[in-house]
Amino acid sequence: QLVECGGGLVQPGGSLSLSCAASGFTFSNWAMTWVRQAPGKGVEFVSRINGGGGSTTYADFVKGRFTMSRDNAKNTLYLQMNSLKPEDTAVYYCARTVGTFVSPQGYDYRGPGTQVTVSS
Repeated sequence: QLVECGGGLVQPGGSLSLSCAASGFTFSNWAMTWVRQAPGKGVEFVSRINGGGGSTTYADFVKGRFTMSRDNAKNTLYLQMNSLKPEDTAVYYCARTVGTFVSPQGYDYRGPGTQVTVSS
């Protein structure tokens, strides 16, 4: 099970910190992914982290603004989002990656999502 929290309404340029609590599987064995879906758009990749937490990769549109991390002792995934823009408005989901960090094959489980709205 994956459950996200931390979304909300923030002004442009602001920050939010998302978290995702994982249960029911050996969290540290899995690469994890954040994806998002804006209104009327498809799901898009945001970032991915390997099982140990030492390697991350980001979509170009969030590089330098978002930071993904994990705490395997707490079975929790994080996404720190800074310098938020209106176009970051979306439902954000954490997902368990199928495949490996370097060769992902999509994801098999996804949380219910948390809404992030960036607006003045």
